[in-house]
Amino acid sequence: MRAVVQRVSQAAVTVDGKTAAQIGQGLMVLLGVGQEDSDEDATYLADKVANLRVFSDDSGRLNLSVLDIGGEVLVVSQFTLYGDCRRGRRPSFSSAAPPDKARELYEKFTARLVEKGIKAGTGVFQAHMEVSLVNDGPVTLIMSSQGEF
Repeated sequence: MRAVVQRVSQAAVTVDGKTAAQIGQGLMVLLGVGQEDSDEDATYLADKVANLRVFSDDSGRLNLSVLDIGGEVLVVSQFTLYGDCRRGRRPSFSSAAPPDKARELYEKFTARLVEKGIKAGTGVFQAHMEVSLVNDGPVTLIMSSQGEF
């Protein structure tokens, strides 16, 4: 499982001109699910995101998590995170999980955040989405449950 995590002051996802979800201060997560991923990957990565210390404390140090600040998380499915661009000009997505498996693990990831007490919004799985955000910092991290990064 792969994630691009951005600290944001606000973020929203729109489908067909209608807002599907929006958040204030927190994290924007683009989440990709690979063929080899499991429930354990979803739990592991959700726990890492929830506890990631990327918000400043009173001393200006990155010591606080989204849980600590009472922030929100917007999770958007992003199978293109498994795009392989090494050959040719068109990415191959053969490492991405099939839609049914990806949806299940995407939902488990989001449910785990909610279990931990985080308000989490989502995009619309397999829809064409427009994502807007205000990156705060900027702070952007690439994470993986498989230790690739």
